Formats: sequence, structure tokens, C-alpha cells
Amino acid sequence: MAPVPPRLEIIDLCCAFDGHQVVTDVSLSIAAGQVLCLLGPSGCGKSTTLRAIAGVETPVAGIIRIDGVEVCGPSGLTLPEQRGVGLIFQDFALFPHLSVADNVAFGLKGSRAQKRARARELLERVRLERYLDAYPHELSGGEQQRVALARAIAPKPRVMLMDEPFSGLDNRLRDGIRDETLALLKEEGTAVLLVTHEPEEAMRMADEIALMRDGHIVQRGAPYNVYNAPVDRAAAAFFSDINVIEGEVNGALTDTPFGQFLAPGQPDGTKVDIAIRPQHVRIDFDREGRGPHPTAQDGTPARAVVQRARFIGKESLVEFKLDANGATMMATVPSVFLPKPGTPLWLMIRRDRCFVFPRK
Repeated sequence: MAPVPPRLEIIDLCCAFDGHQVVTDVSLSIAAGQVLCLLGPSGCGKSTTLRAIAGVETPVAGIIRIDGVEVCGPSGLTLPEQRGVGLIFQDFALFPHLSVADNVAFGLKGSRAQKRARARELLERVRLERYLDAYPHELSGGEQQRVALARAIAPKPRVMLMDEPFSGLDNRLRDGIRDETLALLKEEGTAVLLVTHEPEEAMRMADEIALMRDGHIVQRGAPYNVYNAPVDRAAAAFFSDINVIEGEVNGALTDTPFGQFLAPGQPDGTKVDIAIRPQHVRIDFDREGRGPHPTAQDGTPARAVVQRARFIGKESLVEFKLDANGATMMATVPSVFLPKPGTPLWLMIRRDRCFVFPRK
């Protein structure tokens, strides 16, 4: 039996505007029912990639296939409306003069009764059937988003493209609507490509994350792997705050205020950045100028003085100045921990939670 092709496959996609290349050699594949998040800062080429897949932008090179059939490439271009692709954007773009039912049914083929039946089915699934004959202005923002979702799903697209679709929603609504949206799309067996610049949203929604920078995919993998094994310092910093300890390699080791770190494969003299997230910095009390004993897991402790401490909800953020070199370090502590400025404390960093990168 021949293998089933990906629902969506992109090979070496390149897009340019006025001679300036904004997407370079992007390759992705998404299976039916899978959610892939294209994550990256504004201007990195995420939305352009989405528009090329939808057919509203023409790439300068590359191949796009849906269920193994080429819709963009050397064989020519398939019109956007013939690609079986749905679109959901931040702007819900509901028609104000049409009822909710007619908005959902817009673009469907068949009799009016058939279209209304499909609209009712989908509105029931998003728990909005009571608004069948209401108009968009009578709905809240979250309800309008669910109507836009129902309208996008109504034609049963094979691929759903979503460009920052939840960024305009109230935080209290966002999580629930995101979860409802993904559950519905997975039930339909739709391949989903979601564009976002928010790492937390990508981690919550994605089966896989493709991290994009300057038009390139720099890393792709499951959320856990992308977060815990970043390819470089910028990738680590994109997902959370990081502390950076600078060093220089000598005999595959780097000296720091926290003891020596391994830097395998790096030539002597290479300048490196050792990155660690604030939640992996351990704090201990000062005992008349002495700190805890070194351990294999946490290394050598370094004395630091509190600069500022703030409670930020579920945790406290404490900023320190290291005695050894005056560098600033941040640590987060669950619940409330607010030591006064000037308090001496000792810091230790988990060796298995550090990332060593050649400095760029």
C-alpha cells in the first residue's frame, strides 16, 4: 500500500517583494488532524507564507501540495477557491447585513435548506445555535470569533490557515475559544497551520512548532523539544527571559562565577554564552558570608545581592547583582518571595538546564 501523503506539503518556498526576499527555502509538512504553529517575531515572513499557501500571493519558487496534488509549482497555479483551504484571521470579517446563519452558509453550495442545515449543525457545535437568526452586532467578540470559525469550517476545507486569530480576544475568553477551535478542527480531520508571535499560544496549541526568523525556519519540533533544546541563544530567548553568562573556552571548559562549564567541540579561545532561564536559578541563604556546598547538579554557588523583587502573580521575580563580576541575574520563585534590596543571597544554576552557545 502506498504511503498516505501529507495533507499539506511545502517544499523550498521562496517569496519576494520588490526584489527583496522575505521567505527563503521554507519546507513544511502537516498531516490531517495535525496542528503546526509557525512562530516568530513580526516581519519574519509568517503571514507571507500563509498567503502563498492560500494562493493570494504568488511565490517566486517552491512547490505546494495538498493531499499530494500540486497546487503551486512548475505545473502551474491552482486558483485560491479551488485549493480546499480555509482562512481565519484576527479580523473576523463577518457580513453585518447577513444573519449569523447566512454568514456561516456564505459560499456553500446547495439549496437554501441544505445550507441552513449545515449552518445549524456547526452553530450547535460551537454552542451558538440560539443566535441562528441574530446579526453580528448582537454578538460579543468571542461569539463573533466562533461564528467566523463555523463559517471557515462549513465548506469542509482540507487545510485551515489561521493568522493571529485570537490576539484580539479578551484573555478570559482566549483559552476557552482556542481549545474549542482546535477540538472542532481535529474532529473534522483538518490540517491546521497557525501563525502566531506568542510562544505561550504556540506551546498550548501546537503538535509541532516551526520557529521562523528572517524568512527561514531555524528550528522545528514538538513544543517540549523546541523549548528544552533551542538551537541558539535567540531561540532560547524567544520563549522566555534568560540569564546569559559570558565566558571563553579553554581546554573544552569555560570558567564562570558558578564554576566550570563543559563546552565540547569548541576550540580554545571561543567566546561562548551560557544561557539559563530564571526559573532554573536556585536561591539559598547567606550564612555569615558562606553559602551552600557545591554539588554535581547545581555546581558552585555564587554570592549576589538583591537589587529588586516583585510579585507578578503566580511567582516572584528577583533581580540580583553578582559579587564576582557585577553581572545581573534574574530568578523566579513560586508564590511570594520578596527579599529587601541589599540582601545577600547565594545563587546556583542547574547544569542540566543550561545551554552553551558560541557567541555571535
